[in-house]
Amino acid sequence: MKVIPRAARVYIGCVLLGAGASALPALRPGAATPWATVALLAALYALCELPARCRLLGRAVGGSVPMGTGSFFPVLLAAALLLPPAAAALTALPGSLLARVDEPPAGTRRAWRAAATALATWAAAQTAEALSCARALGHGHDAPDFPYALLPAGAAALAFCLVLTALDGGIRATADGIPARAAWHGLLGRALAPHAVHGLAGLMMAVLWRSAYGPVSALFVLLPMYISCWVFAQYHRERAAHQATIRALVQAVDIKDRYTRGHSERVGHASVLIARELGMAEERLDVVRFAGILHDVGKLGVPTRVLRKDGPLTPEERRVIELHPEYGHEMVRGIGFLGEARAAILHHHERMDGSGYPYGLHGDEIPEFARVVAVADAFDAMTSTRSYSRARPVPTAVAELERCAGSQFDARMVAALVRALDRHGWQPAVTADETAPAAPTGGNLPAARDAEAARDAEAARDAEAARDAEAARRPGAPGAPGTRSKERA
Repeated sequence: MKVIPRAARVYIGCVLLGAGASALPALRPGAATPWATVALLAALYALCELPARCRLLGRAVGGSVPMGTGSFFPVLLAAALLLPPAAAALTALPGSLLARVDEPPAGTRRAWRAAATALATWAAAQTAEALSCARALGHGHDAPDFPYALLPAGAAALAFCLVLTALDGGIRATADGIPARAAWHGLLGRALAPHAVHGLAGLMMAVLWRSAYGPVSALFVLLPMYISCWVFAQYHRERAAHQATIRALVQAVDIKDRYTRGHSERVGHASVLIARELGMAEERLDVVRFAGILHDVGKLGVPTRVLRKDGPLTPEERRVIELHPEYGHEMVRGIGFLGEARAAILHHHERMDGSGYPYGLHGDEIPEFARVVAVADAFDAMTSTRSYSRARPVPTAVAELERCAGSQFDARMVAALVRALDRHGWQPAVTADETAPAAPTGGNLPAARDAEAARDAEAARDAEAARDAEAARRPGAPGAPGTRSKERA
């Protein structure tokens, strides 16, 4: 975000004013602010965030540091339980200003983070104060009032979470131009569980801080917290490596077959839309996206001269192209994180009636992910504009899928895609060189298109060919309706 939109600047300014107003009472003359506790907690939070900012410290702790702002929110929640609201807001400022920023403008981003975390901490402290948290925590030799102490701690963590997600959604809407409904969609659901854990850790710190053992004992909470953050950082680093692997494979396919550039990513996106409508668990969504993105990776094993051949394919060349699902499966077989995606790559050309390939599976014998990818693949093939054909309208493509449901495609997957399209819409894209001549808008395709269609060894797998199954099995026949797309190769 190098250029900040005006709406975002106004929004950030309002949040900064709100943060200043929340902390101002602690700075007024005569305010009974416990500065020693404020300084200790603020310094502790800043010290926890510093390794992510300093490369030397990051290497000193093993080259893997927590993910930045958010890793040590329990310190702020402990401040919210121990301090008055205005004083608690002050503890968030130094650490937030020191937090690592990966994208420009760094100063604006740090100011935004400081203001947002200060407001969230202030709201958490207000909630805890309203529920008499100070009395529930006990003091010195007085034992904390359990289980009542869990109530203000939980309520404070919830208030912290609500304010922070509300502010984050606002900045997404104003700075990134995301529609309001989409800007907040899913933020709260993803944040609730981590903030609940942060709340419990903050309560532990606060109880130990107020105990007879004093603030030093509260530091013991930081060790398991740091270990958990380190594990979380390792997970994200591994996830980034997975994404890089996928990108490298997709780029290799796009370079080899220029006519399908961008197709893989769209099939992955459509596959996720279908999976969400089917109610698949979140952990499976990434895998089905990988399946869609890599479904054609086996093209790397097909000779380039065959993929780019201008004329009709010989029977031997057709057999070579029909091997690409098996090539793809062999290429990714050793990539453990792909999981079910490997079976989808192997079987996404099977048909529900058993006439597909490579093994002629039918019905529920076909893996679920393969049935998802088959529908997504055919849909994108029909709705994408290429140098040799224009995109079909989405309603036309949907009608073709519904026509083939039950024989070629799983009817449940087709219905899920239709519901997803009604909910989210679809933006087709050009995937071939824009300088290429456009295809005619009606009638049968010209000879160049027939040559591309002749490459396709799977007429039954293309939803366009499903207009007339008999004609689709004879791609060289003149005037055949629904001539096959090279994309399906």
